[in-house]
Amino acid sequence: MASIISHVAAGAALSIAFAPESASGRTWPVAIAAAVLPDVDSLLYYFRISDSPALGHRGFIHSPFLGLLMSALLMFLFFRDEALFSGRWFRYFFVFFLAWASHGFLDALTNGGQGVAFLSPFSGKRYFFPWTPIQVSPMRIKSFFTPRGWSVFKNELVWIWLPGLMLVSVSRLARFWMKNQRF
Repeated sequence: MASIISHVAAGAALSIAFAPESASGRTWPVAIAAAVLPDVDSLLYYFRISDSPALGHRGFIHSPFLGLLMSALLMFLFFRDEALFSGRWFRYFFVFFLAWASHGFLDALTNGGQGVAFLSPFSGKRYFFPWTPIQVSPMRIKSFFTPRGWSVFKNELVWIWLPGLMLVSVSRLARFWMKNQRF
């Protein structure tokens, strides 16, 4: 898996890049939560069901299908004031879905662990992308403060943080350009 801190960075970058103009202050925290929540299935290691195709780590909880359901739930819980199915409602929904989906996408780019069950609950098959440049992150917090943890973080700076910064920069430039165009 990618590290939790890099999943936070991905959720924040997607929120900044795609949230509606004058987005609510709740947008960042909710998008970050959506990007991090799929790793709740890591707790299943403690219950010895981590190898279950459906419930194990990177299983159903990492699936885009659950991401759609959770994005709707997040909208209901935190953005009830948005007009249902309005343009802004869909923009927020899209941000939360992208944040959720980014988790599985980043995990499928790692060079270790199990693949991601992208098609769950319809299939338990696990997938990695053909190209896996992201070093798999240690699961224990203590392991982050080791030479290996530092190596993983430097790798994620290149493959997650830098692209996230580029996405934010391009989206901000595009918004600035669009705002200053006379049509």
